[in-house]
Amino acid sequence: MTVSRALRNQPRISESMRKQIHEKALELGYRPDPMLSALAHYRQGRGAPPVNAAIAWLNRWPDPAQLRAYQEFDLYWEGARKAAQKLGFHLEEFVVTEQMNPQRLATILLTRNVRGILLPPGPFAEGWAETFPWEKFSVVSLGRNVSALPVHIVTSDQSANTMLAFGALRQKGYERIGFVGRNWQPRLFGAGFLWAQMGISEELRVPPLLFRSEDYATSEQAFISWFNANKPDAILTEISTLPQMLANSACQKTEEVGLAAMSIVDCPIDAGIFQNSEEIGRVSVLMLNSLINDNAKGIPPISREVLIKGRWVDGKSLPRRLAGDRRVAL
Repeated sequence: MTVSRALRNQPRISESMRKQIHEKALELGYRPDPMLSALAHYRQGRGAPPVNAAIAWLNRWPDPAQLRAYQEFDLYWEGARKAAQKLGFHLEEFVVTEQMNPQRLATILLTRNVRGILLPPGPFAEGWAETFPWEKFSVVSLGRNVSALPVHIVTSDQSANTMLAFGALRQKGYERIGFVGRNWQPRLFGAGFLWAQMGISEELRVPPLLFRSEDYATSEQAFISWFNANKPDAILTEISTLPQMLANSACQKTEEVGLAAMSIVDCPIDAGIFQNSEEIGRVSVLMLNSLINDNAKGIPPISREVLIKGRWVDGKSLPRRLAGDRRVAL
C-alpha cells in the first residue's frame, strides 16, 4: 500500500520516502499501465463522487462583491464550481483583505482540507504574495493576473481571438480596421492584430491606439485625434466606453463605423468575441486536479499556459457593409 501511494505521489507518504520508491521503481524498470489507470479513473468516476475536499477561490478585490459582478468572472466561477463538484471537490470563496496575515490564511485553508487554490483576476496587496506559503498548495491562475504570479495559467487565446475578429470584420466588408485598447494590452491583443494586418495592403493598415491614461477626458481626446488622422471604418476594442467616445466626438458619420468587442460580455458592443469564460473556469479545475493528483505544489520552475479559443458572435454594432458602401468620409 505504501509503494502504491508513493507512486501516485500521495502527500501522506513523506517526500523522502516517495523519492526513494520512485528511484527504485525506475531502477527496476517499473512503468505504470495506462489501461489500468484508465480503468481505475472510470471506476472512481462512476456515480456522484462524495465531496471530501475543498478548492479555494481567493478573492482579492477591495470590494469583494465586485469580482463576480462582472459576468465574465462569474462565468469563470460557474465553470470552476461545476467541474469541482463533478470531481468531488467543493469550491469555496475566501476573501483576502490587506489586513489578513498570509500565514493565518494558509492555516485556515489547511484546516478546511484545501489542497488547491484558484486565483481569479485581481491584485494582491503589496508584499502579500511574496510571504504566502504557496509551497503548501497546488495553484492555478484564471487569466493573466495583474500580480503576475508565475503559476500555471488557464486563459483566453487573445492573439487567436484577435485574428478571428479581424477576419470577421474583413468578411463583412470593412477595410480600415483599427484597434483601441490600454497601454498594457499589446501583450494580449497586439501580436494577433499586427499579424492580421500583414494580410492586407499597407495603405489600409491602421496603427493601434493605446490609452496611456485612466482619465476619460484625456483618453477621449486621444481617440478623436487618432480617429481623424486614420479614418477607420471599423474598430476592435475592449474599452467599454468607446461607443460613448464615438458618440460624443465631433467626427462626421461616426454612425457608419462598425464596432466589435474583444469580449462581448460586460460590454455595450454586441458584436465580437465570446471568450468561452465558463470553459476557462472548467479547465482551470481540471488542471488543478491534475496538479493535486501529482502532488505538484508551489511556484513551478516551468509554468504551463492553457489557451482557450473564443468564438465570433454577430451583432447590431457591426452590420455587413454592402459592396457599394463607401469608406467613412470625414
